[in-house]
Amino acid sequence: MIACTKNCSSQIQSRERMIPMEYRIKGQKELDEQVRDRGLCTGCGACVNLCPYRVFYRDRTITLNPCDIPSGRCYAFCPRTPVDLDEMRRRFFEQAEFTPEIGPVKDFCIARATDEATRESSQHGGVVSALMTLALEEGLIDTAIVSEGREGFLKKGVALSEPDEILKRGKSTFIVSPVIAEFNRVAQGDAGAIGVAATPCQAFALSRMRLKPDLPSGDNPIDKLRIVIGLFCGFTLSQASLVELLKESSADPETVTGMEIPSGRDVLEVYTNSGLLRFPLAVVQSFIREGCHFCIDTTAEYADLSVGSARFSERWEENRSWNQVIVRTARGMDLLTMAREKGILEFRHASPENLETLKRAAAEKKRQSLKNLAEKSGNPRDLIYLDADDAVLAALTRGDTHVEAD
Repeated sequence: MIACTKNCSSQIQSRERMIPMEYRIKGQKELDEQVRDRGLCTGCGACVNLCPYRVFYRDRTITLNPCDIPSGRCYAFCPRTPVDLDEMRRRFFEQAEFTPEIGPVKDFCIARATDEATRESSQHGGVVSALMTLALEEGLIDTAIVSEGREGFLKKGVALSEPDEILKRGKSTFIVSPVIAEFNRVAQGDAGAIGVAATPCQAFALSRMRLKPDLPSGDNPIDKLRIVIGLFCGFTLSQASLVELLKESSADPETVTGMEIPSGRDVLEVYTNSGLLRFPLAVVQSFIREGCHFCIDTTAEYADLSVGSARFSERWEENRSWNQVIVRTARGMDLLTMAREKGILEFRHASPENLETLKRAAAEKKRQSLKNLAEKSGNPRDLIYLDADDAVLAALTRGDTHVEAD
């Protein structure tokens, strides 16, 4: 086991006296007790590839050996350990652009990849694939980290340096992929500038790294991060349960080419080499990973820009080949502007109702997740990893979204 030195321990004790108890960084033991063992783990991979003791294996985060470091990166970077959300907002948001429902909104648009082959190889409008490819081609990044399918309907993060490789990984299967584990591995190597396609919990984990907590052990690889393209995400599914459902329908999981939930329809569509399968959401919802019930972010609020295709206010058939894009940072705006100027993306009018529909859906998910957290703790004042006194969360609980970030 790795032991902390006497001098290291005294430094930690001195520092902890200045930090509110709920925000003190702890170690592996507390991470397992507070997150993994309580069913809060999202499978984001933020605690993996930081040390030899934690791995992601067959859809689960596994602790191989105990670690006695009292303040570890695994705990500090996890999106389900307590953190000061006020500080996060001050550090990463422009107050005038903040919305309680979906975070900062610098710009909102409807877009899709101009190239039809990109759209056909990607989820919906192909905006994520197009933007990540552009970032590689223009030298904004030299490594793109995205999700990739594995044998057995499992997922992993993969580091790519060739733009042509992006299109081969454009489809979603609603299975968790520990993408941040791959970021941790790559960022500690020879890679230079890195871009990551991240779900909400993964984008939040990267932002926690960007806080650069003062830790006695290990380096923080976050300085190599250049762009985060967020992915809208309502939930991920248990790999084992989904595989069993497909087999019961006489479908080979290895033939699945993509999945989606059409906006406004209570059905999961599964595309396979032999045809289309449809499953009622009422059936699929029992496969949702437990940790997803406690997530308050559906639009990747801590990304540079976020992309999805959720709750379109217009007809779905007219919109399934388009993406909603929320720009959140200057870096995200620069990338989107470059895509517009180079003709990589095409745009159409985004009605105010489209954004409002998205906000209402996101606020509903946040309220339900806050309720789930209170029910799990058995105390409405105990939101486990969130602060019940946070002004924004309290306003959402009341149904009031007219609140500004501090």
